Amino acid sequence: MTVWESARIALRGLRGNTLRSALTMLGIIIGVAAVIILVAFGNGLQRFVADAFGPLANQIQIGKDQGGVGAKDLTDADVRALRDTARAPAIGTVSASVAGSAQLQLAGGGSYRTGISGVEADYLDVSNRELLVGSFFDDRQATGKAKVVVLGPNPVASLFGGQAGEALGRDVRIGRTSFQVVGVLAPNGQQDDVAVMPLGAARSYLLGGGDVVDSVTVRAVSTDAVPQAVEQATAILDQRHGIRDAEDRDFTVTALQSLLDQSSQVLSFVTIFVAAVAGISLVVGSIGVANIMLVTVTERTREIGIRKAIGARRRAILQQFLIEAMVLTGIGGVIGILLGIGISAVAGIVLPQAIPDFPPPSVSVGSVVLAFGVSLLIGLLAGGFPANRAARMRPIDALRHQ
Repeated sequence: MTVWESARIALRGLRGNTLRSALTMLGIIIGVAAVIILVAFGNGLQRFVADAFGPLANQIQIGKDQGGVGAKDLTDADVRALRDTARAPAIGTVSASVAGSAQLQLAGGGSYRTGISGVEADYLDVSNRELLVGSFFDDRQATGKAKVVVLGPNPVASLFGGQAGEALGRDVRIGRTSFQVVGVLAPNGQQDDVAVMPLGAARSYLLGGGDVVDSVTVRAVSTDAVPQAVEQATAILDQRHGIRDAEDRDFTVTALQSLLDQSSQVLSFVTIFVAAVAGISLVVGSIGVANIMLVTVTERTREIGIRKAIGARRRAILQQFLIEAMVLTGIGGVIGILLGIGISAVAGIVLPQAIPDFPPPSVSVGSVVLAFGVSLLIGLLAGGFPANRAARMRPIDALRHQ
């Protein structure tokens, strides 16, 4: 008997016991669908993180090590040294910033406390931010301590009712100084509670600090050049700060790509773990398949005896019942895959509308192939014992069975 003949007999048996077959497949269907859906949500979250931070993959963040005793501050001289292309050819752009917080006050009433960032003119390029309306200050305004400010979405929502156009040209008192709003940042969900102004203005009118900078953002010339840029930046600052031992460094150099890789690894682990938990239902389903195959073998004992009496080999009997179990779980796997894909597709449409910025699930070909392969493997394993029991029957004993 060929494999195809065995498959046809198996399908005929499923049609003859539709309800029993459906109930047996239910555990496989639920398990496969759950795995597909959970992996799809995990893939969607990983893609969301990659899309959000991917453009910053060549970014390196340099800051002061707050744990060091007597640590030196980062200064404008450090920034100029990092911009020396002869010493750091892997470094593309370097941008310094200072940070603090202050109360924003409108002349007509209304106030809001927010974070203050004093930055250089290349802030938008370095931070991968965009403007919603208005313009950003240029090099002349940045170095000339211009009293201009670009507001984030949160201050605009509080002071101007979320109307970005209303904010343009308005004067906002920050501390004791009046600043003109020249632009509004587009929301990015991470740094929306901020007011951005020229580095010189922030130092002179609000934060002080002389030539000290709180952080330096470096962008490597390419993603592949990030390791070299990290080494070059570290070497320059080691030399300037008199560092001879890595443990004595009074600064930190962090490549965002490494943080992205760590996040991806954690998300992958969580996805696999959750999918494995969902796969418990597949184990339950496999028990159901094994049970129903044992019942099937018992019901068809006389048929087995007749086939063996007329010359059927043990291998043919074994193959027959293994294929029946695999057809049962295979059909359940296909239905589960279609159900999982369908639910993921609906969730991808409905959830982003109900929850803004919700990452839509993404079904991967790999998860579909794996789910189908696992369903067939379950059929092979769950059907193994019943099939072997059928194959080992003696014809004389099987024919006596009533």
